[in-house]
Amino acid sequence: MAQDNNGRHIAPNPHTRAGRRAEQATNHLLFRVFAVIILVAVAFCGGFVLRSQTELVASWGIPLTDAEEQALSQNAAQNSTDDSVAARVADVERILITYSMDHVDITKATYSTLDDVMKATGDPYATYYNPDLYNNYIKETSDRSYAGIGVVFADYNGRAYVADVFEGSEAEAKGVQQGDFVDAIDGEDTTAWSMTEVVNALAKDEGATVSVTWMRPSSVDAQTGEQFTTALVCKVYEEANLSTQLAGTVGVIKVRQISNNAAELVRQAVESLTAQGAVAFVLDLRDNPGGYLTQAVDIASLFIESGVVVEIQTNEGSPTTKNASGQKAITEAPMVVLVNKYTAAAAEVLTAALQDNQRAEVVGETTLGKGSVQVVRELDFGGAVRYTAAYYLSPLGQPIDGVGVVPQVGVAAGDDPTSDPQLNLAIDTVRALAPAA
Repeated sequence: MAQDNNGRHIAPNPHTRAGRRAEQATNHLLFRVFAVIILVAVAFCGGFVLRSQTELVASWGIPLTDAEEQALSQNAAQNSTDDSVAARVADVERILITYSMDHVDITKATYSTLDDVMKATGDPYATYYNPDLYNNYIKETSDRSYAGIGVVFADYNGRAYVADVFEGSEAEAKGVQQGDFVDAIDGEDTTAWSMTEVVNALAKDEGATVSVTWMRPSSVDAQTGEQFTTALVCKVYEEANLSTQLAGTVGVIKVRQISNNAAELVRQAVESLTAQGAVAFVLDLRDNPGGYLTQAVDIASLFIESGVVVEIQTNEGSPTTKNASGQKAITEAPMVVLVNKYTAAAAEVLTAALQDNQRAEVVGETTLGKGSVQVVRELDFGGAVRYTAAYYLSPLGQPIDGVGVVPQVGVAAGDDPTSDPQLNLAIDTVRALAPAA
C-alpha cells in the first residue's frame, strides 16, 4: 500500500489503475500496427528486388512477364557479347574516348592487339602480318629470287630451321648444319619468323652479302643453344630435287622436297631403275621438310591402288579423307621408306600412308612430328593472319603432329661422314623382303 510524505497509508484509486491498463492496451495495439506496416514494406521491397533478379526467379520456376522474358534474353546476349575480345576492347575504347586526355593510335593499337591475340591462341604457327610484312610474305610466291645461301629451310613450332645444306655451298663451308635455327638476319631479330619470311629475307641479288646469326640447339625442341654468326654471299644454287642410285638390284630414290612435280619425278625414277634391273626400292625421305600435300598423295598413289592416304582433321567435325587415285600401281616390288628426325609434314604423310597400308616398311628414326596445316587469310583492313587450320592423321587415324611416324626398324645416324648406316640397313631390310634381289 502506498504512503504519503507524512508516512500515512493511502488507499489505491481504482480509476487510476484503469487508466494505466487502457494506456498499455493502446500501446500494444500501436506496436502491432507498426509491426504489420514494417512487414508489408519489407515484403514489398523484397519482392521488388527478387523480381529484378530475373534469372534467379526463372530458375525457381516462377512465371515471368513478357517484359522480364525480354530482359532475360537481352542479358544473355550481353553476357555472350562480353565474352568476346572485341567487346572488351570496345569497353576500354569507349572509356578512353569519353574520359582520357590522350588519343589512341588506331593503327598501332591494331597491330599490337592482333599480335597478342594470335599469340594467345597457343598455336606456335599463329601470326599476324601487318600490311608491310604481308607484302613481303606474298612476294615469296610471286616474285621470289632463287639466289640464296644454299640452305633448305623448314618450319618447326613457328620457327625456321635448316632442313638441309647443299653440298659445296658456302653455308656448308662456314659450318652451318642441319637443325640450326635462324636467330637474326643482318642484325634483325628473326626468332619469331617463319620459313617463308626467312627465305624472303635471304632471297637477295646474286653476289650480295648477308649476315646470319644461327642458334644450334641440343635438340630440335630446345629453346636455347650455341650462337654463331656467318657472313654469306648469295648465289644461285641448282641442285636436283631427286637423285637415284642402284645398289645391286635395289633402287634408291632420294627426294629432297615434295615439290610441285615430285610425283612425276618419282614415277620416272622407278621406271628408269626398273629398266636397270631394280627389283626392290628404298624411298629416301630423310631431311625432307615436306611440301605439297597433293603431291604426297600422288606419290603414294604410284604404289597404292586404293585406300585412304591421309585423314585431315578440322574444326568442322569428323575427319575428311584423301584416297589413292585408284590407278594401277607402277610397281609391286618390295619397298622401304627411309626417314629421320627431320622428315616432316607432307613427307610424314607419305611415310604414314605407305606404312599403314602395309605397302612399305619404315626404317630410320621417328620423324619430326609436324603434322599440321597452316592457312594465311587476308584481312579487309590490310595485312593477314596465319593460323593452324587442320591436322594430318595417318590412314589408321593416328596423329602425326607432335608425335611423328615411328619406324618398324630403328637405326640412328652414324657419326662417320664416310658411311651411312641408315641407308645400309634400309637396303638390307628391303633385300630381305625380296630374296631374289
